[in-house]
Formats: sequence, C-alpha cells, structure tokens
Amino acid sequence: MYNIKTLNKISAVGVDNFDKSKYNVADDVENPDAIMVRSASMHEMELGDNLLAIARAGAGTNNIPVDKCVENGICVFNTPGANANAVKELAVCGLLLASRKVPEAMDWAKTLKGKGDEVEKLVEKGKGQFVGPEILGKTLGLVGLGAIGGRLANIAVSLGMNVIGYDPYLSVSAALDLKPQVKVTPHLDEVYANADYLSLHLPFNSETKGSINADAFAKMKDGVRILNFARGPLVDYDDILKALSSGKVARYVTDFPGDKVLCEENVVCIPHLGASTPESEDNCAYMAAVELIDYIENGNITNSVNLPNAELTKTGDALVCIIHKNIPSIISQITTKVSENGGNIENLVNKSKKDWSYTMLDVTGKVDADEFKDIEGITKVRVL
Repeated sequence: MYNIKTLNKISAVGVDNFDKSKYNVADDVENPDAIMVRSASMHEMELGDNLLAIARAGAGTNNIPVDKCVENGICVFNTPGANANAVKELAVCGLLLASRKVPEAMDWAKTLKGKGDEVEKLVEKGKGQFVGPEILGKTLGLVGLGAIGGRLANIAVSLGMNVIGYDPYLSVSAALDLKPQVKVTPHLDEVYANADYLSLHLPFNSETKGSINADAFAKMKDGVRILNFARGPLVDYDDILKALSSGKVARYVTDFPGDKVLCEENVVCIPHLGASTPESEDNCAYMAAVELIDYIENGNITNSVNLPNAELTKTGDALVCIIHKNIPSIISQITTKVSENGGNIENLVNKSKKDWSYTMLDVTGKVDADEFKDIEGITKVRVL
C-alpha cells in the first residue's frame, strides 16, 4: 500500500484516480511515498527517506525545494498545460483591462449610489475620465509562446491584433499550433520595440527575476501596456512604478499582486485567479495523479522539473530505476554491478537533465537495490 499525502484540497478527479486497493490518499498520512500539492510551501518541510515523488497540481514549482529534492532522490512533477485554458481566458480579460479603465470606472459608479434620478446625468458627465483605447490594429508582443502564450497569441489574431512573439525554447508542436499571422522572432528586443501591449509568459528563475526592468522599458514604446500572468517578481517593482509615473508604461495588469504595486494608479492587481476554475483544478489534479501512478508503478517520468523524461517497458524479471548525478563512468559502474551479480540487461534507457540523470534497466535475473549503494553519485535506486 502506497501512502499519498495531499497538502491542499486536491480535486476528487485526481484523488479518485488512485486505485484504493493500492493507495491510501489523505491529508493526514505519515511517511508518505508521494505528495500532491497545489500552493502550500514545502521549503521548511522535512522530506522523509521513503518519499519518492512530489506532484504539483499546477505549472509553477517555486513552492517546492526542487534542488533539495533531487539531491535526496525525489522526483518533482508539474502539470504544464493543464491550466493553460483558464489562464489564457483571464489573460484575455487582462488585455481588455489594460486598455479600458473598467475597475476604476466600476468603483466610481458605486459612489453614485443614492443619487436617485441624477445617476444617469452623472454617469454621462463623469465617464470621460475612464476613456481607453481599442485593441483592434494594435500590436501584442509575447515573451513566451508555450501553452498559455500561444493560445493568447491566436486569440489576439482573431481579435484583429498584430502579434509578435519571442521564445528561445519554442517546441515544434507549439510552433505548429500558432496561427500563421503570428510572427516569431529570435530577437527579444524586436518584441520590446514593436509591442503596444506586452504579455509575459516565461518561467520564473534566477535568470528571469527582475528582467522586466528599467533597461527593458528603455527598449519599449512610450505608453506600453504590460500584462503579467506568469510570476510577479519577473517585474522589478521599483522600476515599473517609475515607468508608470513617467508615462513610459501606461498600464500594468498582474495576476500576482505585490505590496509595492497594490493600490497604485494604473495598476490592476488580480488576486492570482489564473487557474482558479473548477475545470483547471480538475485537469491539474488528474494529470498529477497520472504522473505519480506511472512513476510509482512503472518508473516512467513525464513532466518532471528536476529529472529528464524517461520511459522503458519491463520485459525481464526486474526494472531498475536509478537517480544519479550526471558524471563520467557511472553508467559503466551500474552495468558492471548488474553483470557481477548474474543479471543480464535486456534494455537500457539513460537520460540527463543538467547535473542529474535517470537510468532505467530492464534486467533478466535477480537484482537487489543494495548492489548499487557503494557507487558514488547515486541518490535513489528502486527495483520494480
């Protein structure tokens, strides 16, 4: 029986995907074999020796100590694309809010309560202060053309916008999904220079933190309108406030409010509603459960953020799954151990992701995980 701990309320669509005869899924299990999490922070959590995997029901994994996990032989999954439609729809809303001062106008309209028959005249007199441009014929620039950015690009084309995007990691499948009117450029500065609206859909990491800053603003049009449905700290708060004050940035719409930008003029802060739909929560939970089950039972990895994707079908007596450092000669040491103990390797898969590798061995003969404990660089061995 495998114990799966849930750190947040996980959709029943995901929880019910586990075979109850094999899995105990609850928020109070001890010494879990795997964890399902949404937004709860795990940075201060103690990671047990028998913890095999963590699945984040969502895309971002900044609430999980990813590097610490791989050093302890723990595979971390996310669910890319599962909430893409939900975020895309809110980004479309954000695009319109970046143009039209709807939130401010609605707040002002509430102040007219109790004015009786005067309301209609007051509305006509006061509406001019909330004028904003149409998006038709304007240029939308996108930094990132993945599951969300690509969808937004296609919708913007349908809305009559010119679209230009930059994504150095654009996959073939993602490129094929783009409408032909979407211009893809290898030059980020070209996006900055042409965008009337700039939408951010890039990952948050040490390299991208604060990358939307004074230097970036200097390359943009005056009066650019910026949408951030990726992560708050991608934008340097001090720099964007200065850009808003000077008029360089006309409007900033974000789904990730920070204290410095809350209640500032021409800033629209949405309280992280991007994936807050029942459909999105179901999709993420289902994908997370499928990933965990396939890894626990079959050793296969799909959508890991700290280990490479890998798959191998068991045809022999044992499937050996090894997490180890990506260093010279370690594969030969592993295969030698199998041979020395009388095993025969029918098939082998070895994949690497930066400093770490995942090796799967389909072996005929008896294999014991303890055979590999003396090999330096190995952090986890499972024999299925």
